[in-house]
Order: sequence, then structure tokens, then C-alpha cells
Amino acid sequence: MKSNYFTIQQNSRGAITGLRLNDDSTNMNWVIDPNYLKSLNYQDEDKLFGEFHITVNGHPYRSIDQTPIIHKTNDQSQLTFAFDNVKVSETFELVNDRLKWQIQLENTGSNPITINDFGIWISLAYVMFRDKDVYRNANQSAAVFPSISPNYTKLAAVRRDNTAPNLGVYQIGGEVLSVGTYNEYTNRFFENVSPSLDGMLFHEFVLAGGYSDDQRPHHDWIYPQTAINLSANQARSWDFVLQSYTDQADFYHVAQQLGHPYIQFEPLVQADQKQTIRISPAANQQVATIKVRSQQTLEEDLTADFTNGSLNYQPKGLGEHELIVTFTDGTTDIGVFNVMASISKLLCDRADYLCDHSYTGKSGKIPYSFSPVSNQGESIGKMTFILQECLLDASISDSAQKIQEVETSAVNYVRPKWFVDGDFKHPRKLYGDFYRVMDLEYIAHLFYLLSKCPADALKLHTPKEYLAWAAEVFDVRVNPDLHDNQRGKEEAQMLGVYFMYIEDLLKDVKMAGLDKEYSEISQAWQTATERVEKNSPQLLAAMTEHFFDNAGFGPAAAALALTHHQSGAKIYGELLKANIGFSNDFRSQSPDRWWEALSYMIHSLWGGVTAAAAQITGEQLGDVALVQAAYRATNAVLYMYDANATATDRKLQPGEAASTYSIAGPNLNRPDLSRNRFGQSIFASDGGIFARLFPDGYTGEDDWDMGEELVAYLNGFGQTTYLYADVNGNYQAINGAVKKHADNHYEVTSFAPYIHRYIDLDTGKQFNSTSLTVNFDTNKQLFSQL
Repeated sequence: MKSNYFTIQQNSRGAITGLRLNDDSTNMNWVIDPNYLKSLNYQDEDKLFGEFHITVNGHPYRSIDQTPIIHKTNDQSQLTFAFDNVKVSETFELVNDRLKWQIQLENTGSNPITINDFGIWISLAYVMFRDKDVYRNANQSAAVFPSISPNYTKLAAVRRDNTAPNLGVYQIGGEVLSVGTYNEYTNRFFENVSPSLDGMLFHEFVLAGGYSDDQRPHHDWIYPQTAINLSANQARSWDFVLQSYTDQADFYHVAQQLGHPYIQFEPLVQADQKQTIRISPAANQQVATIKVRSQQTLEEDLTADFTNGSLNYQPKGLGEHELIVTFTDGTTDIGVFNVMASISKLLCDRADYLCDHSYTGKSGKIPYSFSPVSNQGESIGKMTFILQECLLDASISDSAQKIQEVETSAVNYVRPKWFVDGDFKHPRKLYGDFYRVMDLEYIAHLFYLLSKCPADALKLHTPKEYLAWAAEVFDVRVNPDLHDNQRGKEEAQMLGVYFMYIEDLLKDVKMAGLDKEYSEISQAWQTATERVEKNSPQLLAAMTEHFFDNAGFGPAAAALALTHHQSGAKIYGELLKANIGFSNDFRSQSPDRWWEALSYMIHSLWGGVTAAAAQITGEQLGDVALVQAAYRATNAVLYMYDANATATDRKLQPGEAASTYSIAGPNLNRPDLSRNRFGQSIFASDGGIFARLFPDGYTGEDDWDMGEELVAYLNGFGQTTYLYADVNGNYQAINGAVKKHADNHYEVTSFAPYIHRYIDLDTGKQFNSTSLTVNFDTNKQLFSQL
């Protein structure tokens, strides 16, 4: 099929195998290509765009096992599948700048039937190609961000280099229950190849059920799992439109043209804050009712408070809240936001929990460690978090004792474990015949934060000694001349999470007169960032052990921004914008990543590090969209520590945490993990590579690599609120709220738990204050105390 806007290819079964936008000079195929699957021996013909699976009266069927009747013209094709007393029809039609897709389900028998499950594949080009041409992965692949709604579901397929055009999928008829994914992948980690991980996600619209047997989320009260009952000769239909768009704003503009409302709200509200909801109906659309429900409270009707397109209200109860907006035509749209008692309480609870439950002390199985332990440096992130929290929160209980427990662990567990005879110049080979240079940046951070602690809170060494330790370890981390093996020399030159503290470390090392370390570290930092800047047009930093990885381009963007390499920072900043989701559900606004969950997911560590990279890059470049994306991502990551969450099977006690959340519902690789929190070792029972990665099986210790992302939060949104002028000249806050006064003044209120900075992104001006509310003069473009 072909029109002035689209060129569509279909296989002999009618499944869409090629979908191209005619004005796209890159000729990107926006759907998964069976030829690529065949080239890697992936057996997924049953998941191509338009194929489906359906369960009727308990009997499962797959479209791939049937031969459809196909009628085609130049601009339309119709596929008809016949099962026992059931007919499924799909119609694809090119109309102007749109591809319309209608699905019809009909009971052709004389008795009622039940559709227990009905999922239809919309396999957009979410592919991590097994190709060292990074440009292919950046330009010919898309992240897919779902906004699930009964009547207004949307998918935003965002090209990974954030260039246009992009592709949107919009529901215009019928009822959608959810969006699921299936992950196909190959991980050759143990084959000594690099990169070693490639794969893809196949997406499906869930139109009925979604799960079989008991493999389902049992506490997901937001997204239904209902069956469809059809009486004799009854039919049900669903309609979607695929249309190109340019950017996030245009995605919602196109949606409104297609009849979707535009609903905005804060993704996270603390208990002492009000939620602001803004609703812009589409043309000829009128709001009938506005309600909010949560597990802890009765449904609240807020309709009477809605005036001039918005309402403010005080949420009741904690945990996930579902906003339900019904229109006079009977259709419904939803939004999902979170309510916490306070972020500061969450952080204090976490520090208490780690010291009370994680610290093993002298008599522990592994003395003085904070469990769960690992050979990987990420596992000591929980210790850096405790220190940073104690340094920021004067009200934290037993602060000195907490610092001393971390200090004792750093001296008696960390140092002898990672270094031969405690010699920082000789990292211990904890991985058989090699050591991992990346581990050292976490250890250096730990020692550096000990150097920031009050001297009277330390018992074993002085702050100056810990600063010297940090400098020596960090020098080994970044200086290839300090390694006698090729692997060490290469890894030393790679960027990492150390972008979050290197500038502060360098200042303190210089002030302390540690001239040799300062010279070597600053030279290595300069050499690394200059190399990454030089190679930024080729996007080389985006490739790690994964063929395309936010753990590569996130740190690259932030490192270049901090060192004023603006050209490269802008290039990698665009990858960050495309990587961080936008959705009607705060959990779906996470940085895009799939390996640790085998589905679109929240990953606490790399989600938080990516958010920090976006925040730092956005602040340095004055890029509002990047800071907004960072804030969306941060609120998703905090869900991994939320003990008041009600819509997941994995409940957390105050202070507990879990590293991973599977956003997809269902996660077809592991339906039991759908919309649930867990640690990656839970996949050990799947066998294969997971059995080798996790030889001890599922330990139940879901937080082994968590902590560094909270340090990033504490040094970022934990202390900072941003202000900017929107396209209409009105000022808006990120991580805060504004109240406009008639005399060109705004009151700016921060949501940060430990506010220290207000920053005007338009001018770069910074105002240091610990006041929760300050004044902003739009004429002078200056902050001041109230």
C-alpha cells in the first residue's frame, strides 16, 4: 500500500513488515523487519505487526496458525481470520497523512462466548541492533512510551537520536486494557565479545484479559484484566490511527486533533502539597466528571472544583492515585500519579533500615559489610548514600553512629577486599584473572564522602586522610599509566558515574595540596572528555557492553557539559531526551532500558544515574526539556523505595528497596513479574545465562546495587528547584510550584527536601537559599527572600 505520506509493505499473511514515512530522508522502517529477525535466527514471525493471539472459552488460538483471507487495494487491505464461531478482521487503510487500523471481533455462532484473552501485536521498531554502527541504533530504532487509557491510549515511538519525524499511535475507538511486551535477546557476556547484548521488544495491545492461569499481577488495581463476553452475532471493534509527529509537544497536538484530551498533573505529590490538574478537552469535547481513587481512600469526586480548565486539591492517602476523567460522550481518560508522606522521610527511613538491617558488624558472616555484598562496586552505593544523607539532614537519628558504621566498613571491609594488602595501587583480581576498574569510582566516592564528614564523627582516620585515599583510588580509576594490563588501561579511560562528583573532588584535592594526584586526575579527566567530544558525532560513547546504552551516553553528556564541551553535550543530550519517557502514568516516565527486566522498566541505579546526567546536562546548557525529562525520570525512580505503593505484588517495609520494576503488563517473558518490583536474580530460575550470572539462585536481596542514584538525587533535585519562562512568557517551576502576583512577581515554592538552590534556566542565575518559598522578580529576573 502507498499514499503520499506512507509506504506500507505486508507479507503474504498481511502482517505489516515495512512502514516508512515518505518524507523521512533516512528511510527508517518503523516496524520490526522479519528479514532482520531471520538474519539472527530469531523465531518471532508470530509477533509481527498485525498478528495476534486469542483465547475463546478457554481455548487458545494464534493467528500465525491460521491462513487469512486477504483483500487488497493500493490504499487498503483487509485480513479475515476464522476460528470456531469467531471471526477476527483487520483493516488497514491509508487516508491522507494517516494509517487507520481497525480490528473487529465477531461471535459468528448462536451461543454466547467469552474472550478470555486477546492481544494484538503492534511491533514497532524497538530494536537494539547487533551492529557496531551506533548511528543505526540511534537513528533507525525507537523507544516506545505508552500512555494507557480505556479510550485514549497512545504510543509515542521516539527515534533514539531525537530527530524527526517520529511515529505516534492513537486509539480512536474501542477499549484498551493495557500494553504488553515480549523481549527477544542474545547476551554473549561469557563469550568474551564486546558489545555482548542485543535484542528487541515486541509490543502488543491488550484488548481482553492479558494473562493466563495464576501468572499475573495480583495487586494491580489500576489496569483491568477483564474478559469480553459476546452474545450470538455480537461484535466488538477497536480503531487506531498511526501518524507522524515531530516532538513531545506535537505528539500531544496530533492527539488533540484526533479527539484526545490533554491532561497534565504533577507525577509526585508529597502529603503536605496540593495536586494541580489541568485538562484541555479536544474540540467538541466536554468534561462530565473528574474523580480520583486510591487503595487507601474512597473515590473522591472533584468535578465541582474544576474551573477554567484546572483544579487544585489536597490528595488523601498515600501510594498510587488514579485520576479518572469522564466526558459527556461516555469516554474516559486516566492518569496515574504518586503520593508520598515526604521524600525526606523516605530517605531517613532508608538510612535507618540500612544501618539496622544491612550492616553486619564485627560478628557478621562477612564482617563489617553492608549486605547484600557483591564483588561489583555498585554494591557499596548504599554506604555512600548513608553518608550523603547524614551530611544533608541535620535531623537524622544517630548521625554520628551511622557515619562510624560506614567508616568501619570502609576501612575493614572495602579496603582489604578490593585492594591487595590495602594497597590502592594494586586492585585485587576479584573476577578470576582480572579486576574491574569501574569498581574504583564507587570506592573513591565512598572515601571522598568520608572526607566531608565532621572530624569528631570519625574514629579511625581524619577527613584529610580519607581525601588522600579518595584521590589515590580515583587516580587509579582514571589513569591508564597506573595499570600493567591492557584491559585495565582501556577501562581506566572510560567514563562512568564519577561525573557526579569529580569536579568537587578536584577542587578539594587541589585545596589540600595533593599536587601529584590533582595533576594526574585533572589530566586524565581532560583527556577523556576531549576524546569523547571528538568522537561525539559518531556517538561512540553510546556503545558499552550493550550495543546502545544510556549507561554510556548519559555519563558522556554530563561529563561534556561539565567541562564546557557544548557541541558534544548537545549531541548526547538529544539521546537523553529521547531516552526518558513521557506518559500519563508516572512509572512509565522512566529512562528507557530493558535488560534487567526483559521488558520496558524502571531500573533504580541506571534510571537514577541517567536522570542525574539529564539534570546536569540540562542545567549546564540551559535546556529546559532536559531538566524536565530528568525530573520525570527521578519521580519514577523514587517508586523503587516507596513503602506505600499498593499496586505491586512486592510490598516494601519502610526503608526497604527493590532495584527493578517491570512496567509492561503483561511482561510476556515473565508474566508473574508484570508491574512488579524485584531484583534481577529472580531470573535465575529461567536458566541459561541467568543461571550463570546468579549461581546462588534468587536471593530475595533485591537492592544489591542501589544507593548511588540516591546520592545523585540528594545532590540534584534533593537541593534544587528550577524556574523558566514558557512559550507564553509565564514562569513555570520544575521540582516546585509557582504563584503569580499582579506586580510581575512570582512566589516560587520548592519540593526539594533539602533546598539550597533556585536556578533560572533562562539566564543561568543561581540563588542560594534554604527557604522553601522565595520571590522572583520578572523585571529584574532575580530571586530574593520573601
